[in-house]
Amino acid sequence: MRTSRVSRETAHVVKALSSRASNEDAPRRSLRNFAHTAEVNYAQDDDSSDLSSLASNAAPSSPLSDLSVTPPPSNRKRKRTVKTEILSPNAPAANRNTNLPKKVKRQPAKRIKGEHGQLANAEPPANWEQMYSITAEMRKKVLAPVDTMGCESLAERNRSPIDRRLQTLIALMLSSQTKDTVTAVAMKTLQENLEGGFNLAALLTVEPTRLNELIAKVGFHNNKTKYIKATAEILRDKFNGDIPDTIEGLVSLPGVGPKMAYLTMSAAWGRDEGIGVDVHVHRITNLWGWHKTRNPEETRAELESWLPKEKWHDINHLLVGFGQTICLPVGRKCGDCVLASEGLCPSAVVKKEVTKRVKKVKNEDEIKTEVDAVVKEEKADEDAPSLDVPLVGAGTIPDIEGVGAGIKQEEQ
Repeated sequence: MRTSRVSRETAHVVKALSSRASNEDAPRRSLRNFAHTAEVNYAQDDDSSDLSSLASNAAPSSPLSDLSVTPPPSNRKRKRTVKTEILSPNAPAANRNTNLPKKVKRQPAKRIKGEHGQLANAEPPANWEQMYSITAEMRKKVLAPVDTMGCESLAERNRSPIDRRLQTLIALMLSSQTKDTVTAVAMKTLQENLEGGFNLAALLTVEPTRLNELIAKVGFHNNKTKYIKATAEILRDKFNGDIPDTIEGLVSLPGVGPKMAYLTMSAAWGRDEGIGVDVHVHRITNLWGWHKTRNPEETRAELESWLPKEKWHDINHLLVGFGQTICLPVGRKCGDCVLASEGLCPSAVVKKEVTKRVKKVKNEDEIKTEVDAVVKEEKADEDAPSLDVPLVGAGTIPDIEGVGAGIKQEEQ
């Protein structure tokens, strides 16, 4: 008997409702069964307890109490919980873990500066005196450009002390970023072409374009022209036509830095108030490992903290000439340096000796025996009988097609 469509749909609805009701009752039945088993276990463990107390302890009083019951263990892996305990600052020391290492804060090294800004209480390098004396001995053997064309020796000796001091200052201003040979040529050009000689009045009256032409060979001559003209006006207005006799006054001039100021004080006024550190002094002392500095000013402070004051004037001339002859900025001649051979320079680069393998020369007797053997072999070839085998195309150099044609004719 066929069932209608309505009856089939009604059966599906009834089946769905019945399964839903059974699913809702399943948790309740499981909780009741769990409570019943717990009640039986309690009764077996404690026989002296009465039924009323057992029923009150085992039977749930509310749905919330049912949820508080621990469910049976399942097969799923549970996350491990770590118990953390936070102690207050006022907690007793016995409850605190004193074995934990304390993080130490690193403090920068403190450096105490003296009256003139130099670093105080600095220990000199262990072998600095030996390196200084060896460098001085090497400098005596080789003549450097600074020895004959340095800024200290470019002023005209037949001039007045004021003019000589002015020429020394101008020579130092021109020497910035310029070789000593070029600076010497520019100073000679100024001394010969300025009207009235090389003095302050001539610098004030010369036109900037003309001055720029006279010093055109030095580096940054356009800026140096402006600096020299401005310096001449400042010397006339503020220093009575002479150069300043203090570091502060010299540094106030345009284009004059600390290095020029200290060198001018030493060369023009004869007072060593600081070390003039240029690129050679900064580079070489760092190569020697005397310090690790980032600029010439840091190098000056480091050197002044331990170097004896009687060497402040000589160290610039010493290391500038050493940097011009042996310890060059590019292509250092470490092979010619005594410091490298003595192992005193940590930055020395010495080429390793390359040993070449030389073949042993055979004795004359061995050579004669080899020559005799070759001659005998040649004679044996001449005495060998000739082969009576006809050659195709003898006396000519055939091409590929010709060789094939001759073979076919002989076969026929």
